[in-house]
Amino acid sequence: MTSPSYSLRNHFLISMPHLNDPHFSQTVTYICDHSEYGAMGLVVNRPVGITLSDLCDHLNLPCISNENQQDEIFSGGPVKPERGYVLHRSSDPFEWPSSHCVAEEIFLSTSVDAIEAAAEGRFKHEYLIALGCAGWSPGQLEQEISDNVWLSCPANSDILFGIPAGDRLQAAASILGINLDLLTAHPGHA
Repeated sequence: MTSPSYSLRNHFLISMPHLNDPHFSQTVTYICDHSEYGAMGLVVNRPVGITLSDLCDHLNLPCISNENQQDEIFSGGPVKPERGYVLHRSSDPFEWPSSHCVAEEIFLSTSVDAIEAAAEGRFKHEYLIALGCAGWSPGQLEQEISDNVWLSCPANSDILFGIPAGDRLQAAASILGINLDLLTAHPGHA
């Protein structure tokens, strides 16, 4: 296996308008890991229609309602949809044993403790809970980018945590100076 010549960790993947895949059409995906072993990310703009309270009920966790909670739970991707992922800011990277540092002060956690912390309002507004993730085998993501399936750009935590889910796709594209409504729905190479 060869290492990718660049890493897209802490980047957004922006689906091109012609992408017809039901899991990724009109999505923005935050890349949590990218190496010679493949890539892993979370779709960050596709709510699944359940609330944090619903998830806590399912997990038999207490949920304290307060203004610091984000209520939407996202479909992070088609891989392991039964698993919860919490993308969050933290000043203490070792708060949960399952935390993985993605970028400065941005961590990915799979611990039920992290979901419980969100339910208790301890993350303020700087977290995102997703069920499932997106995964690519070695070289697959690079090939998809070469085939014009995705645009990529450095991630922006304000977009990730600070704006409504429905606005994240266009906000990520605007980092590149692109209005997705003006792109063609037909694939091609320039």
